[in-house]
Amino acid sequence: MGKKHKYSKELLLKLYRTIYTIRIFETRCIELYRKALIRGYFHPYLGEEAIAAGACAALREQDYIASTHRGHGHCIARGADIKRMTAELFGKQNGYCGGRGGSMHIADIEAGNLGANGIVAAGAPLGLGAALGAKIRHEDRVAVVFTSDGGVNNGVFSETLNLAAAWSAPMIQIIENNRYAVSTPIEDSTRVPELYKRGKSLGIASLEIDGNDVLEVYESTQHAVELCQKGEGPVLIEAKTYRHGGHHCNDPGKYMPGDKVEYYKKHDPLKIARRHLIKKGKALEKEIGDLEKKIEWEMEEAIEYASASPEPPVEDFLQEVEKY
Repeated sequence: MGKKHKYSKELLLKLYRTIYTIRIFETRCIELYRKALIRGYFHPYLGEEAIAAGACAALREQDYIASTHRGHGHCIARGADIKRMTAELFGKQNGYCGGRGGSMHIADIEAGNLGANGIVAAGAPLGLGAALGAKIRHEDRVAVVFTSDGGVNNGVFSETLNLAAAWSAPMIQIIENNRYAVSTPIEDSTRVPELYKRGKSLGIASLEIDGNDVLEVYESTQHAVELCQKGEGPVLIEAKTYRHGGHHCNDPGKYMPGDKVEYYKKHDPLKIARRHLIKKGKALEKEIGDLEKKIEWEMEEAIEYASASPEPPVEDFLQEVEKY
């Protein structure tokens, strides 16, 4: 860290495309949720997109991720098809989990995505298991675990991190610190709100970064992968960010100070990625505009695909219940 990096236009376009895709996906799906086309809870990733985009861009095809209840961005950044994602949110048979998982449980094992998870911090032991398996098999793989700031205070987070340190596991723990566990500010739930220090107490390489700057996330994750490859894992990264609204679609977020929301909307990961693309990638406004229109069109195609997808057969569901 601290070095001046050169970025190809191709990479900067990829990062911007991922962030904009997540933004459009979440924005349109909130509208669909309001129309009762998406059931259950829906936790938007708006304002946090740079973390998923930067971290997943630094991974290799063989690496793993484990996600959270706010997991759409991680899935998209890991290469998920938004058609199948939208179908899953609609509860349709063509979704990633056959319509059984919905918003909080999208998984794609073939792509190394161990799944979003409705249980707070539950991705941590799953990610550690994958990392330990890779180490035992002498495979060049790392596992990135995304955890919310609220999840850090769950016992399973500390237990997993301690075991990862004891085993020198190739695991990268990314804390997405959006400052609130539902409505509780992080300062009210811990004496030391600098969450990266949890790793230091275990002898783990730990750092705090600007989670809204996709290049900072990308560089930090690249460095963490290199440490894991050298057997110096795990690594803990606290990515500071701020969600653009309440905990979920039905939460108005009135507990969030207006001035902070306004500040972070100006420090928007989408705006920052766009500036990088123009300044470092020399992209033209028309080029970016054309890309955005293409992504918006792809999202409308995904909605049409999900709408036309069949409902899961009741017979299949009953057979699954009988099986277990």
